[in-house]
Amino acid sequence: MNWFLAKTDPGTYPLSALEREKRTVWDGVTNPQAVKAIRSMKPGDKVFIYHSGGESAIVGWARILSDSRPDPKNAKSAVVDLEFGGRIDPPRTLGEIKDSDLFASWALVRQGRLSTMAAPPDFVDWMRKRYPKAGL
Repeated sequence: MNWFLAKTDPGTYPLSALEREKRTVWDGVTNPQAVKAIRSMKPGDKVFIYHSGGESAIVGWARILSDSRPDPKNAKSAVVDLEFGGRIDPPRTLGEIKDSDLFASWALVRQGRLSTMAAPPDFVDWMRKRYPKAGL
C-alpha cells in the first residue's frame, strides 16, 4: 500500500464535502508531475487530504477505490475514485511539517504548487505516531 497527498482548495471542495458525500472522483489535476502520481494510484492506497488556499494543512485522509483512468474532461489528465477515511484532528500544518526538519526533500516542502504527490513512508510513520486513533 502506498500513500499520497492531494491538495484541494477548501473553498472549492473541502474535506467536509467528501465526508458528506462519502465518495468522489478526484479530478481537475493538470500538472504533468501530479498527473503521473494519480496514474500510479491503486485500489487500497491511501491519500492525505490537504487544504490549500491559506489553510495549508493536512485535514484528513481517504482510501483510493479504483485504478486511475483517463479524465473524460481532459485527455492529458487522469482521475481516481476516493472514499472518505477520516479527519486529522487537529490538522497538521505545513509549518509544523517544515519545522520538524525531517521532510526537506519532500515535494510538499520543495514544490509548493504541486497538487498531488507520493507521501514518503517516513512521513506516514510520523503521522501515525501523532494520530494513533485516526485510522491511518
